[in-house]
Amino acid sequence: MPDGKPAGVRCIQLTADDRCSLFGDPRRPAVCRSLAPSDAMCGTGRQAALAWLDALEAATRPMPANHAGTAPPAS
Repeated sequence: MPDGKPAGVRCIQLTADDRCSLFGDPRRPAVCRSLAPSDAMCGTGRQAALAWLDALEAATRPMPANHAGTAPPAS
């Protein structure tokens, strides 16, 4: 995705079976290359891994300009 992938938006590079079509390709974004499977990331299976990725996206989502400098809401 040329301008990055917004949080909560499915990556356009995912295949129908949720595999990265750019895996092993030099065009694969650095952030994707930096993700390494771990017990913390994968948990007990697919649902745990997706929840972990959702939490990562939420934690790194840019704040709207009108909220810059304010603390994020408590979880």
